[in-house]
Amino acid sequence: MKVLVAGATGLAGSAISRAFRARGDEVIPLNRSVVDLMDLKNTRDFLKSTKPNLVVNAAAKVGGIGINNLKPVDFLYDNLGMQNNLFQSALETKIESFVFLGSSCIYPRNCPQPIREEFLMTGPLEESNSAYAIAKIAGIEMVKSVRKQYGLNWISLMPTNLYGPGDNFNLSDSHVLPAMIRKIVEAKRFGVSSITFWGTGSPLREFLHADDLASAVLLSSEKYDDSSHLNVGTGQDLSILKLASLISEIEDYGGEILWDSTKPDGTTRKVLDISRISALGWQPTISLTEGIRETINWFKAAVENGEARL
Repeated sequence: MKVLVAGATGLAGSAISRAFRARGDEVIPLNRSVVDLMDLKNTRDFLKSTKPNLVVNAAAKVGGIGINNLKPVDFLYDNLGMQNNLFQSALETKIESFVFLGSSCIYPRNCPQPIREEFLMTGPLEESNSAYAIAKIAGIEMVKSVRKQYGLNWISLMPTNLYGPGDNFNLSDSHVLPAMIRKIVEAKRFGVSSITFWGTGSPLREFLHADDLASAVLLSSEKYDDSSHLNVGTGQDLSILKLASLISEIEDYGGEILWDSTKPDGTTRKVLDISRISALGWQPTISLTEGIRETINWFKAAVENGEARL
């Protein structure tokens, strides 16, 4: 099978590409150096020339709470533009199978926990990343509409917070886990006695290794055919404070962890109900401790080799 992976060099896309290749599929990697998804004509021409059987859209403009809050226009415009051009090109090319990847931030700020798929659009969004969330909700609706109007096997997956080797460690726009890893690794290396993180440390979050997401994409692309989006997570959460302690313990950093409560916490709690995808036979296999240790080791090697996104 020929699988086109958009965003193939990103955290999710690279893991998904590895998984399909390991299964023996032909992977067509698509990133900005190949085709700019903001260019409809070039996107359409690329799909027509490559003729994939399956398109996986892992391309997105992503970032942590700070950059989302600072540049909402960029996150809304770029994500809508990229996904809409890929949707339209896939329709015109008559792509039968399509996997759209969204985010757990689509759910209301004060959502009942654990979050079930049907809780979508039942309350106000978290304001700090609502622009990004709206783009992903629009993608879900497009997939449902394509299924209704054209009868194609297009599906949507909504992963929780992703992490793993190949993540973005640039402190200006990274997510919380890679930002913590970088700060703690560097603090230990340079003998820094304390680190300050945003917020109070009290919010609860769920984290999924990118390789576990990749296995979910493979399974759902084969076994799932329904208009409802699917949650993809671990079903387990921990506080940001405990996350900082866990990373410090794995890295053997003995310095003090401080919190800047003048900075936003974001949503109080966010953990997904994964019963629907679990019913298909999928479960995550990489523990948070194991995954963080692997990511720390990758980050250190990538810094030495000049490969880390800093």
